[in-house]
Amino acid sequence: MSLNRKPPTPVGDTPPLSKDASLAASEPATAPTPSPPAMASSKAIPPPSDFMRGLREYLSQPVTASFIAGGIAGAVSRTVVSPLERLKIIFQIQGPGNSSYQGVGPALAKMWREEGWRGYMRGNGTNCIRIVPYSAVQFSSYTIYKRLLLPEGGTDLGTLRRLCAGAMAGVTSVVATYPLDITRTRLSVQSASFSSKGVPHTKLPGMWATMKTMYRTEGGTISLYRGLGPTLSGVAPYVGINFATYEAMRKFMTPRGEANPTALGKLCAGAVSGAVAQSVTYPFDVLRRRFQVNTMNGLGYQYKNIWDAISIIIRAEGIRGMYKGLLPNLLKVAPSIGSSFLSFEIARDLLVALDPKLMI
Repeated sequence: MSLNRKPPTPVGDTPPLSKDASLAASEPATAPTPSPPAMASSKAIPPPSDFMRGLREYLSQPVTASFIAGGIAGAVSRTVVSPLERLKIIFQIQGPGNSSYQGVGPALAKMWREEGWRGYMRGNGTNCIRIVPYSAVQFSSYTIYKRLLLPEGGTDLGTLRRLCAGAMAGVTSVVATYPLDITRTRLSVQSASFSSKGVPHTKLPGMWATMKTMYRTEGGTISLYRGLGPTLSGVAPYVGINFATYEAMRKFMTPRGEANPTALGKLCAGAVSGAVAQSVTYPFDVLRRRFQVNTMNGLGYQYKNIWDAISIIIRAEGIRGMYKGLLPNLLKVAPSIGSSFLSFEIARDLLVALDPKLMI
């Protein structure tokens, strides 16, 4: 029995039956297989598999993967070193008339006695809210700037172009998140019990309340960008040196015949790059913190500009005044920068591996 039935032709156009068709017509008819119902619209929702494929493809794009991985890296690195980060800020803004916080160990013990574990994390919530977009913008913009600066037909940027790409990424990330940075500084400082301030232990305002107070009492929007000049002066070379040194150290730490270093190698590369970049640009970081609290009551800083601040600090505190807080800063470099680059690479590689083309 033949099942090779031709579909019916439209009415009015029926041709004469052929010999094969006549034989087929003489046999018992077989019930046709029901056809699936027609789609109601050509713009139907794609099946879940197509949606997941599109999502994988989007997340695996280099810039997208760098953005998400950068945010994760920032949150991890800052939380790991929150106590040392806050202690560094306190040392930076503590003038020659204040000696409440002396030495890393005694200062950390003082913070614990007076504020408990919350003292170690004071300002870290704001710092994470700031660092997630800051780090995300920094890593993703560095990826973009590397592409823009790559020589035509070339595969390697070279040290100078890496420095430029890192500097531009640093400027981009700072401008995008600066109001959160200055608020984090205020939160870190306002609960510190400097002897000359005599601040009683009262309930302290949070992030949004601090920003509102600054906006209302210190000149509006400009108050949220106070110290941006010194910040950019320090961040641009810092980020440039940091990325350039890391990529150089990464190559150095990669075993012969391997494409990537081990996790320990990445940690070491990050620690070295952070230490070099921090040491070279640290005076700019001190200036940034001083300008961020320049109008804060009780601290007594009234700098007119960068050069005025440098001359006053050196005259009153000596050259060491430009490096206050360097020790706790260097102590946090290894776990902070190392964990930042390591968690960034792990998260980025996981996202890039979602590429549907790699799943075939």
